Amino acid sequence: MYAPERQQEILRLAQEQGRVDVPTLAEDFGVTQETIRRDLSALDRAGLLHRVHGGALPAGALHLEPGLAERDSTAAAEKERIAKAALDLLPTEGSVILDAGTTVSRLAGLLPADCTLTVVTNALPVAARLADRPGLTLHLVGGRLRHRTQAAVDAWALRDLADVHADVAVVATNGFSPEGGLSTPDLAEAAVKRAMLTGARRVVLVADSSKYGARHFARFGSLDQVDVLITDTGLTDEQAAEIENHGPEVIRA
Repeated sequence: MYAPERQQEILRLAQEQGRVDVPTLAEDFGVTQETIRRDLSALDRAGLLHRVHGGALPAGALHLEPGLAERDSTAAAEKERIAKAALDLLPTEGSVILDAGTTVSRLAGLLPADCTLTVVTNALPVAARLADRPGLTLHLVGGRLRHRTQAAVDAWALRDLADVHADVAVVATNGFSPEGGLSTPDLAEAAVKRAMLTGARRVVLVADSSKYGARHFARFGSLDQVDVLITDTGLTDEQAAEIENHGPEVIRA
């Protein structure tokens, strides 16, 4: 059975049964559990299933908050390319901070099954994607959960991050520009992002080009705090050059 045929059958089973699990699918299809995990990840990225610990649920089963689901469907192709480009900048070993955000969540789904990184995240969607990786050390930051982004914020989260010195932080933003810096609508989430910028030796900013020039209520940093910006080809040559004049390397995926 080819992978697309197997994935179609997995999708059918999930819709009929309400849930599928990795060991049962591997036994039923006569393949390894890792093959099934890749199938589920592919179906998750396509928006057809939701990965959960040990298996997957049909796409409608988690009742994701509309704001989060809507953001995930915006510029989906661009976000996928950005996430793949960010994957190449992660260390093969060491520690990584992963911010909340749909692009970062896609990046988490792309991490190899045999990944041995130590990952720190305040985002439930990111943690859910990584919870079944036995070789990975996952630290989930605590705090008040912002339902709109499913991210932990406030004093508890800031205390957790204050003790972290990671190799790389992958940070998301709602707006970026040389003049406006990095910004997001919520002050509490901005404070967490600010802690992430200072909690790693190297900062990778992931943002699709539609966010260029946008300014939101809470500023959490400036471009000179970023080592690499990964965006899409919608960012013009002139805009990329202006950003690089402020410090970060620009990669247009």
